[in-house]
Amino acid sequence: MQLEERDWLIALDAVKGVGWQTIHRLVQATASLKELSEWPVEQFQSIGIRRRTAEALQRAMAGSWVLLQKKRRASWPYRVLTIFDAHYPEILRQIHQPPWVLYALGKLDLLQGPAISMVGTRTPTSYGRMVAYKLARELAEHGWVVVSGLARGIDSEAHKGALQSQGGTIAVLGCGIDQIYPPENKWLYEEIAQKGLVLSEYPPGTPVHAGLFPQRNRLISGLSLGTVVVEAASRSGALITADFALEQSREVFAVPGPIYNVQSSGTNQLIKEGAKMVTGVHDILEEYAFAGKPSSASHAVRLTAEENRLLSHIGYAGVHIDELKKITGQEWATLYPMLMQLQMKKVIRQLPGSYYIRCD
Repeated sequence: MQLEERDWLIALDAVKGVGWQTIHRLVQATASLKELSEWPVEQFQSIGIRRRTAEALQRAMAGSWVLLQKKRRASWPYRVLTIFDAHYPEILRQIHQPPWVLYALGKLDLLQGPAISMVGTRTPTSYGRMVAYKLARELAEHGWVVVSGLARGIDSEAHKGALQSQGGTIAVLGCGIDQIYPPENKWLYEEIAQKGLVLSEYPPGTPVHAGLFPQRNRLISGLSLGTVVVEAASRSGALITADFALEQSREVFAVPGPIYNVQSSGTNQLIKEGAKMVTGVHDILEEYAFAGKPSSASHAVRLTAEENRLLSHIGYAGVHIDELKKITGQEWATLYPMLMQLQMKKVIRQLPGSYYIRCD
């Protein structure tokens, strides 16, 4: 069994006390992460890593240990994606500090579909529960993947609504993928693992910890073209997800509620600050040119060789124009007209925030 670059990254990412920035420094400092297996403790320290962490890294990056971990993963029910992998979700690569490693259980193809995240309070009103369930069901019926966090309340209703319509849903955990939280959602976790996708950036065995949930929220918004906040008080964690969505140049939607209901104070404030008010699923769908499963109507469109090459880099999850420029190496004077031609031929559409999405 040979070790690949991804195996070294998975081992590195699992070291306790090693965060995103540390991994970034090590990736920058080496031509291959395999080199770390020969580093002495002092070399880790030379790039600003504390001795205790450096010692842990030296142990964890030993070739025999990395190989043992790979053999153990072979018996896991989970799939492991790394940022080095071609099937890592492109939309997630575009966020600030994308996870180096993802652990997944379920249908990986859902990572490639257009997605909307739905979040809100853990203690919703009956109105909030109904709205989350209905909106998620209708989004799924239109071909959208519904992303949420498997928490009590709005998250749970969003997952249930998507599942009820036989649509796709992704549950992003703030703990290891083998940890079910809250415990009463065990049945929902199992249902999503079978019919949707459970996802975590934390290695199996990582316990539930309050400090991990805000970071989890950046993935919920990062996987999505837009985030819908259904019900949230003014200090709700759901507003953190909305903030991440704004930072990621994604759309933010909010469901209005009674002005004297504390659980609607956060969503009403979002609307005052410019979030799009949602009174039905059409308010979400109309923001996107692609509101459902692709049709085959445009397959007969004639494209030039250059247009076909550019189109090959544009998927159904959306890609930012800066990423297209980086991938293709095209100058702006060439790239802009080609994108315009593809839009005129109705094979791509532009989304808010300079994202482009395939619609054929």
